Amino acid sequence: MKKFFQEFKEFAMRGNVLDMAVGVVVGSAFTAIVTSIVQNLLTPLLGLLIPDSTFAEWAPGGFGIGAVINSIITFLITAFVVFLLVKGVNKLTHLKKQEEPQEPEEPKAPTTEELLTEIRDLLKEQK
Repeated sequence: MKKFFQEFKEFAMRGNVLDMAVGVVVGSAFTAIVTSIVQNLLTPLLGLLIPDSTFAEWAPGGFGIGAVINSIITFLITAFVVFLLVKGVNKLTHLKKQEEPQEPEEPKAPTTEELLTEIRDLLKEQK
C-alpha cells in the first residue's frame, strides 16, 4: 500500500500533471468570467434587438435559441483567447530556439565506400 501512495505521489508531482491541473483551474475561472461578460454585458445589448424579452430567455416555438446563442458566444470568445495564448507561447518558444547558440555539427563519418576508395588510393601510391 505504501508503494501505491509513493507511485501516486511521483505521478502527481510530475510537471505535466501539475501544469494541466493549473490549466484546468485557470480555465474554469476564465470561463466563469467570459460567461459573466456574455450574460451581463453582451446579451443585454443583443436583447435590444428583441423587444419585450430578454435575449437569454428568447425561445420562439419553445426552443431556447437565446441560451444556445449565449453558449456559442461564450465558446467563441474562450476559443479565441486560448488561440491567442497558444499563438503567444508558440512565438516565445520559437524566439527562444532562435536565441540558443547552435552547436556546430560534427563532421560526418566517412562511408564505407569512401574509406575503401581512400585505402585503394593509398595502396596505389605505395606501389
